[in-house]
Amino acid sequence: QVQLVESGGGLVQAGGSLRLSCTASGRTFSTWAMGWFRQAPGKEREFVAAYDLSGSNTYYADSVKGRFAISRDNTKNSVYLQMNSLKPEDTAVYYCAARTWGTYYVTSFYQYWGQGTQVTVSS
Repeated sequence: QVQLVESGGGLVQAGGSLRLSCTASGRTFSTWAMGWFRQAPGKEREFVAAYDLSGSNTYYADSVKGRFAISRDNTKNSVYLQMNSLKPEDTAVYYCAARTWGTYYVTSFYQYWGQGTQVTVSS
């Protein structure tokens, strides 16, 4: 069993930055491929960023490429999402998730999810 806890969300003006953190319980964090997703009101949950199963490569949604960066620190059982140049359309609840197989951008392959953290970007 893995428990994921996100933090770092908040209210920020357009053009600003936020850094989300996700800390996992358990001793096998380094074996999990981690990802970030988001869900805006009235919309489906969508892929934001993720590692591949090897942990060597990262992938981003086109809408955040060049502005967001995913990173991880296995010594702290943590994964991060640095968000720069934020836009009002980035407003959503952001979730971290963990998987051990499957395609990085497909939500159903992720076995564990955090509770989410709200990010609101004002114009």
